[in-house]
Amino acid sequence: MNNTPILIVLEDHPLVREALMEKLVSHFGDIDFAYSGPDIQAAVMALGTTDVDCVILDLDLNDKRSALDNILALTEFSSPVLIVSALGDSATIRSALAMGAKGFVSKQAEPEIFIEAVVATLRGEEYTAPEVAAALLSAPGAQVKLSDQERRAMVLYASGLKMTSVARQMGITAGTADEYIKRVRAKYRKSGITVSTKTDLYRVARSEGLIP
Repeated sequence: MNNTPILIVLEDHPLVREALMEKLVSHFGDIDFAYSGPDIQAAVMALGTTDVDCVILDLDLNDKRSALDNILALTEFSSPVLIVSALGDSATIRSALAMGAKGFVSKQAEPEIFIEAVVATLRGEEYTAPEVAAALLSAPGAQVKLSDQERRAMVLYASGLKMTSVARQMGITAGTADEYIKRVRAKYRKSGITVSTKTDLYRVARSEGLIP
C-alpha cells in the first residue's frame, strides 16, 4: 500500500456516502478516492486502472443487481472488499465472507468500529465486527464441517458460477476448485446428505445459511 491510501466507496445514499468519506478523511488526513458513488460498473472501471487499497461496499445499491453479483464483480480484482451495510442477517454475512469480502460492518456500528475495520483491511487483515461475530455465532450450525476454501468453493459454485469462474474468484486452478467441490460432496455424502447436483448444493447451502 502507498503512504496515501486509495479507496472506493460504493454507496447509493449521498448523505451516507459523504459521511463515510468525511470520517475517512478525518482519520487518515491524506487519502484519495478512485471512485465514490452508486455505480458498480464505474467502480469496476476504476479497479481496472487504479491500484485501489480498499473497496467499501454497501450491499443494497438499488441497482437491480443482487448483492452477491456485486461482490463477485469486485472480487475479480485483488483489492480487498469491506462490506458496510444495513443488511446484517447471518446468511448475507456468511455469503459475503465466503465470496471473498474481507470484513463486514453494520451501518448501526459506532464510527470507531468502521475506522477500525478499514485500518484492518488496509493491513491485509480480515475484520469481523463484534455484533457481526455474534450474529454468526447465533446462526444455525452447519451439518458438515468444511474448510474455509471448501466452503467458499461451495458457495461460489452453488450460486451459479461455472468451475472456471469459481477458480478465478479464488485464485486457484479449475482442477483445484473441482477438487474442493468433490471434497464437499464426499463430506456431505458421508453424513447421509445427497449433493450430487448443483441444485442439491444450492439447497444445502441455503438451509445452512451460507446463501441468503
